[in-house]
Amino acid sequence: MNKRKKQEKWVMTAKHADFREIAQKFGIDPVTARILRNRDVVGDEAIRRYLNGTLADLYAPELLKGCVEAAELLKKKISAGKRIRIIGDYDIDGVNATYILYRTIQSCGGDVDYEIPDRMKDGYGLNVHLLELAVQEGVDTVITCDNGISAIEEIRYAKQNGLTVIVTDHHEPKYEVIENELASGEPESSVSETDTSDDADVCSGTRSYLLPEADVLVNPKQPGCSYPFKKLCGAAVAWKVACALGRICGIPESETEALLPFVAFATVGDVMDLEDENRILVKEGLKRIAATDNAGLRALIAANGLDAAGISAYHFGFVLGPCINASGRLDTARRSVRLLLSQTREEAEQLAEQLKALNDERKLMTERAVEEACARIDSGEYGDDRVLVVYLPDCHESIAGIVAGKLREYYYRPVFVVTDAKEGAKGSGRSIETYSMFDEMVKCGDVFTKYGGHPMAAGFSLEKDRIEEMRRRLNENCTLSEQDLVEKICIDVPMPIDYITEALVEQLDLLEPFGKGNEKPLFAEAGLTLLSARILGKNANVLKFRVRNQTGRIMDAMYFGEIDEMRTYLEARYGAQRVQELFWGRGEGLTLDVTYYPSINEYMGRRTLQIVIRNYR
Repeated sequence: MNKRKKQEKWVMTAKHADFREIAQKFGIDPVTARILRNRDVVGDEAIRRYLNGTLADLYAPELLKGCVEAAELLKKKISAGKRIRIIGDYDIDGVNATYILYRTIQSCGGDVDYEIPDRMKDGYGLNVHLLELAVQEGVDTVITCDNGISAIEEIRYAKQNGLTVIVTDHHEPKYEVIENELASGEPESSVSETDTSDDADVCSGTRSYLLPEADVLVNPKQPGCSYPFKKLCGAAVAWKVACALGRICGIPESETEALLPFVAFATVGDVMDLEDENRILVKEGLKRIAATDNAGLRALIAANGLDAAGISAYHFGFVLGPCINASGRLDTARRSVRLLLSQTREEAEQLAEQLKALNDERKLMTERAVEEACARIDSGEYGDDRVLVVYLPDCHESIAGIVAGKLREYYYRPVFVVTDAKEGAKGSGRSIETYSMFDEMVKCGDVFTKYGGHPMAAGFSLEKDRIEEMRRRLNENCTLSEQDLVEKICIDVPMPIDYITEALVEQLDLLEPFGKGNEKPLFAEAGLTLLSARILGKNANVLKFRVRNQTGRIMDAMYFGEIDEMRTYLEARYGAQRVQELFWGRGEGLTLDVTYYPSINEYMGRRTLQIVIRNYR
């Protein structure tokens, strides 16, 4: 694949503090103290929570608007023997949220079942078909998780047909922008709450939120919710409701704490910021993985050749999570819920193997779609578009978001991938930090038949004949500058490899879990001399250098990126013959500036320091 290499600008993060004082107070290295400051962890209490936060530091469910009311309503329905149905979503967040609510309501004695929308047939979230089914089957109460905040018409239908509806969600509520000088009243809607705060200003107007007429809404992003942390995933919101319900039903706290691995799984898998409360939820969830009695999770870990004691946020995000998502993409997400609810090891192992096979199939489909998209982009088909709207009619609609994410990574542009659907076209988008995808879609919302999402990701439906209009209007409205489209590589510390010690590497583990909002620290050193190079791995996908810095320190350096691209770069700079000599172990005069992360390589009982190269120039 001949991808255009994206532009990068290396910048040094230079936030100031007394690093030595912080290091002395908390018993950490000044380098670690500097990284904490770079993550805006400021003040003794914030540093303590970051390094040593526990469940005691979580915010009380009572602070979450609607949470206690939802729990009390559920308890009333349970006591009355009413049928309760959970309607979740087909991704990792919705699957885990469904499991959390199901287990908790069941533990409290509730008559509960669940439905997961079919991605292809039903689309995202609540729909009238699922509500009709609930009415026909005698369901009394519907509780959503990871969806519902935008289902205004659907919930109106549910209420007209006698259903009690509780919404638990974390997505942005829909809103309309009212021009300040023209605003003379509420727009027509089911329920409208107008936000006139300073941060509500959009296009010189205010946001008028459109909320569904549910019996209870639980969403930290709804107007009037004073919950201190707004970035919970859907499963975390569901867990807060589960905690409140368990408390008033007399369920031991140990039971709700046993659900923390699934909160952590969803938080990482749904790419939430790993800061504040999310950081504690993921840390505490990871601690409990090895001891979990959930047959499904243990089987999925084993099917991927992993050890439960060594599971990290990386495994949630890039190994286990995609298996859960694959069922919702290519089959039905009910299979993933069934995995988590498995009662026997045999059932769990069978389902885990099926999910892994589905994910392997999904990987091949993704590779083909990305190759086609890159070929079209590199051919100049989309000109100078700052927002890429790529129409791939043959791409399976379920992988559009993954493809968009890959393209965003390669080209550092906001990317919308559009595919053919049963009715019209559907798609998903992935964004860059300087472009709020959801807000930009609001500006041309009439193009879509349905849309929703976050600043960084979105899903939508539209008529096929409006795809080009979507592309045109998104680009006409786009205010991204050329500098916005250059990816910033933020370096935490310019650190010579001489400084790396085993003690420092082990201390950096205190900063885990790593992920969005708490990225791995990035170090840098200029002018490393390349002494030799070898390609390793059964798929020849690892490049191992021997490097030396200007003080003479020699160390191994591993690179897991695009090997052909790096070799082409070196050959363009130094010539093919000199690069070949490098691979023969006779490198001379070849230097690179690199960003890196230090690690310890353990092999046959021997521990050696090495660096993992992230960027080069």
